[in-house]
Amino acid sequence: MPYYRQVGEIPHKRHTAFRKPDGGLYAEELMGVEGFSADSALLYHRGLPTAIVDAVAIEDERGPITPNHPLKPRAFKTHDLKFGDADAVTDRRRLFGNADVTIGFVHANRPSPLYRNAAGDELFYVQGGSATVETIYGSLEIGDGDYLVIPTSCTYRVLPHDDGGVKLLTIEARGHIGPPKRYLSAKGQFLEHSPYCERDIRGPSEPLVVDGTDVEVLVRHRVGLTRYTYATHPFDVVGWDGCLYPWVFNIDDFEPITGRVHQPPPVHQTFEGPNFVVCSFCPRKVDYHPESIPVPYNHANVDSDELMFYVRGNYEARKGSGIEVGSLSLHPSGFTHGPQPGAAEASIGAQFFDETAVMVDTFAPLDLGEAADASEDHGYAWTWSGRGPGA
Repeated sequence: MPYYRQVGEIPHKRHTAFRKPDGGLYAEELMGVEGFSADSALLYHRGLPTAIVDAVAIEDERGPITPNHPLKPRAFKTHDLKFGDADAVTDRRRLFGNADVTIGFVHANRPSPLYRNAAGDELFYVQGGSATVETIYGSLEIGDGDYLVIPTSCTYRVLPHDDGGVKLLTIEARGHIGPPKRYLSAKGQFLEHSPYCERDIRGPSEPLVVDGTDVEVLVRHRVGLTRYTYATHPFDVVGWDGCLYPWVFNIDDFEPITGRVHQPPPVHQTFEGPNFVVCSFCPRKVDYHPESIPVPYNHANVDSDELMFYVRGNYEARKGSGIEVGSLSLHPSGFTHGPQPGAAEASIGAQFFDETAVMVDTFAPLDLGEAADASEDHGYAWTWSGRGPGA
């Protein structure tokens, strides 16, 4: 994260004796990315973060992914996915994936196990409901419209609230997720042209200290899943400081960038990850040239697949296609895509769009997971022509 935070108790100098009330030493843990040459946080544990008493290989049950073949635009309805009694970690259903990113969805209504993704950062988007996310850094409250960035190897658990649980779009990177570099100064401060800034970000504000022994933690790593049993509870951190920690940003705090004519998707960019970007399309005044066409023009995005998640309002370019709140559309590289028939003409003269959507553009093709197969609207590809195969 671009700015420094200090939470709880820490000593005046790093790597010096910091003692418990009984005279013993707190155990330091440096969480850092890119070796010792990038952002880090220094945490102080009551117990040893290295003390495990068991390690067991766990089967990964995400199921296979298959190529988007035949190549065509596709749409999916997340409300068609059935979850029942589900947690936010083990019951995620995989929608899409490639070597860089896995995208899933879950409607969780019970606490998750303690979990750590050691293969990359995670990004949640809250589509509805609310939850408490407990982490080694402290707790965070998340609700509708929140993005939550969880850094690699941060141990956490998700505790849905009782009023219907929480719906999450989950994005798991093979690497790190952060604000676009063009929004940041050389020293990491958000610049004046950025559509959000430090004031919009929430991080943990106090330590979360939990007692316990022989505590299980599920860990995703580069070759699969392992369940560790720790001698003491990982949530025993009395203080930490640094620039690496989980943080929350709400989509309603994104300030849209507009112009006289239609602005391209990069003005909506909110995050970047390894070979993908995440954009936020928010309610906004639209183009003010007297003859402007506010909806997107037809475009062949030749280097990326475009995945759009429709979360609120009415998405002007997709009217008449069966797209509704909770739907996803996938427009792959190799297919020229654009507004539905009549949308361009209907948009002329519009002054405001009341739509909210989250877009993920990947620079490698997205394959389809079992949840995509279970929720696909098979008529979507033909909505531009009004004719299906053989018609």
